[in-house]
Parts: sequence; C-alpha cells; structure tokens
Amino acid sequence: MCIRDRVRVEEGLRETDFGAWEGLTFAEVRERFGADLSAWLASPDVAPTGGGESFTEVAERVSATRDRLITAYAGRTALLVTHVTPIKTLVRLALGAPPESLFRMELAPASVSTVAYYADGNPSLRLLNDTSHLR
Repeated sequence: MCIRDRVRVEEGLRETDFGAWEGLTFAEVRERFGADLSAWLASPDVAPTGGGESFTEVAERVSATRDRLITAYAGRTALLVTHVTPIKTLVRLALGAPPESLFRMELAPASVSTVAYYADGNPSLRLLNDTSHLR
C-alpha cells in the first residue's frame, strides 16, 4: 500500500455551524426556537439562530472544497471522512437535486457513500449510506 498524501483536515468539509441550536435535540430546538426552526426548514437560505450557517452557505463552502479536491486529485481516488450535512451536500450536488433533498436523505453513522467525478466533469453517485462493512 502506498500513501501519497498524509491525512489532513479540510475546513471546507466541516459540519454545519448550527449556532445556538448546537448540541440541542430537534425537539429542544422546536420548543425554544419554533418560529426560527420553521423558517429554516422552509428555506435553504435561512441560518439557524445565533450565527449558524444556512444550507446555501454550506453548499458554497462544500462546493469550493470539492472543486479544489477534484483538481488536486485528478485521475486518483480520494477518501473523504466528514459529517452528515457535507456528505448529503456532496450527494445532492452530484445528483443536481434541490436543497430540500437534504431532508430526504438518511445517513447512518460510519456509512459509506461514493461519488465518482469523471474527466468531463460529470459526477455519478455510486453508493449511498452503505453499512455492510459494519456487519
């Protein structure tokens, strides 16, 4: 096995900043910030209360990182390990799906999803939420 690159942190693939909602359950957010939560669920442009990131902002950050990594690893395979929203965003963008599709995807802990990017720039979702390696 040959490892060409060392493991490194890619800030652009960090999880969404949920602001004041960080660490709260969905029920707690609904109880404390009901109107804000409804607005957030209705629009990808709305950020969580207290300085969080909107899904539009996350998509811009993840897209820029994806584009940089595609260029840096052209013709090679790269393994990315990240959290739920960046993974769902990469999948959504590969499919050309609308932002609300983020709410329609389920990802299990330690699941594997695979997106291939071809030389012509077209992506292909090859695997989503696979957990067979955990059995």
